[in-house]
Amino acid sequence: MIAPRLADRMAQLGTESAFEVLARATALAAQGRDIINLGIGQPDFKTPDHIVEAAQKALADGHHGYTPAAGLPALREAVAADIARHRRIEVSPGQILVMPGGKPTIFFAALMLGQPGAEIMYPNPGFPIYESVIRFSGATPVPIPLTEETGFAFKAESVLEQITDRTRLIILNSPANPTGGVIPTAEIDALAQGLDRFPLVAVMSDEIYSRLLFDGVAHTSLLARENLRDRLIVLDGWSKTYAMTGWRLGYSVWPPAWVDAAERLAINTHSCVNASAQFAGIAALEGPQDIVETMRTAFERRRTLMADMLNAIPGIHCQVPAGAFYAFPNIQGTGKSARTLQHGLLEEAGVAVIAGTSFGSYGEGFLRFSCANSARNIETALTRMAGWLSA
Repeated sequence: MIAPRLADRMAQLGTESAFEVLARATALAAQGRDIINLGIGQPDFKTPDHIVEAAQKALADGHHGYTPAAGLPALREAVAADIARHRRIEVSPGQILVMPGGKPTIFFAALMLGQPGAEIMYPNPGFPIYESVIRFSGATPVPIPLTEETGFAFKAESVLEQITDRTRLIILNSPANPTGGVIPTAEIDALAQGLDRFPLVAVMSDEIYSRLLFDGVAHTSLLARENLRDRLIVLDGWSKTYAMTGWRLGYSVWPPAWVDAAERLAINTHSCVNASAQFAGIAALEGPQDIVETMRTAFERRRTLMADMLNAIPGIHCQVPAGAFYAFPNIQGTGKSARTLQHGLLEEAGVAVIAGTSFGSYGEGFLRFSCANSARNIETALTRMAGWLSA
């Protein structure tokens, strides 16, 4: 049958395997299988009541129409105040764009700075959408290898050495998905200083897990580096911090000279973010913050439990994650590939996890486990895994 042909660039778009595994896990559960999902990256907590109530009130009060493309002024002001409160950094509300989640910021950054002949550097293993949208933009993706030896971070000088005259953007993520790694402040400082030698290279810092750090570690934001302010995009949002993944609410901070271009992209793609979610976002930032610490503490306990149990399984080695809510154990000692383990654990042991190769070529030999499940389920899942591997 003759059919219209899609544009060649569509072949460049990848996907996010966590949703594929979630779909399969859901299908198996519907068949009556007992499945424990340690694959999907979303908090297992409910959105706090006061946030839900703010959205309900907004709807009841008649906030049913379009909002400004950049976001409600009150929400942009609340975000600026939150950045000042938690990062000790002043930014103008005019630099902030409210987005339907975090991914549009990644997409916008790649479209604005990527094109054929350009290079964009990104963490590998890393969030799979980075490489996907880089390829879609026409640019060449250049991986920044993250290894166990560096705590799944990097040495600043090794990143600087990868920069060429074609480099247009460097994407960073700390705390990181999928590894739970955190870039040391000293390396961030060295990278920021070294980038003075490359004034035409922009940076996008994905700080969506900025409030989820462990062992007393404080978040280091690139916004604090004055020399990068005119070429830095920062991504953050509500999904992880306030258990609001389904609300599709994020924000980004842009250099003043780039705000208009980013807003035009917003107008051409999603028009605006829905009104009630934005009122919920205001309530989240300005209301009680105890839920954030409750979740952080729970994730910290669970990641310790998970790392301890993984390290007790023969053939597995797991570094204790420093942030986010993921563990990224080395499974090379099992003699099985990441994809083989992902498939076998789900189909035979009833445990959903994500192969490290879903996050880039440097993820072979690793699996991603989400700590966003109860301690009881984590214990049960890892007991099943140990039994399945020893069978």
